[in-house]
Amino acid sequence: MTPLDRLLQRWRLAKARPWIPTHARLLDIGTADGVAFRRWPVTGVGIDPDAPSAHLDAGVRLVQGMFPVDLPGEVGPFDAAMALAVLEHLDDDDLGAWERNLHDLVRPGGRFVATVPHPLVDKILHVLIAVRLIDGMHTHEHHGFDVAAVTRVFTTPRWRLVRRARFQLGLNHLFVFERS
Repeated sequence: MTPLDRLLQRWRLAKARPWIPTHARLLDIGTADGVAFRRWPVTGVGIDPDAPSAHLDAGVRLVQGMFPVDLPGEVGPFDAAMALAVLEHLDDDDLGAWERNLHDLVRPGGRFVATVPHPLVDKILHVLIAVRLIDGMHTHEHHGFDVAAVTRVFTTPRWRLVRRARFQLGLNHLFVFERS
């Protein structure tokens, strides 16, 4: 990761942090190298195709793989789950499966926190990659994700939208849902 990649990652983490309870058991989807577990007083499981399979500390496990298929069955329940800059990598049909799996993994009253860039960000990323300011991890998977799909899929009787906000000059979206 370049310094700009790290800056953007820290920015997303800062937006998510107020919504993750201190000492929560967290499912971090797209955890990369488990940075949230090193920065925050939380335990839990991080999953990412590029994560090193490891136990970071007592109560923190990283799993190399894709959510939900590679998540070991014995890991839940969680107080919160988050997916920062991840949903835009999904095929449109996969979002419903994520909602169902997260509902089964997050405790009642627990939260799902997500950040999703505006589709215009894809063009900006290609420029930043070309001038080598960012690595652009897995940008080939971006497909103009419909940001509105997040609220359509997660606003059900099973989840309540607590917060939706824009940040990074309106180019990124924060979603916070609470499980019923």
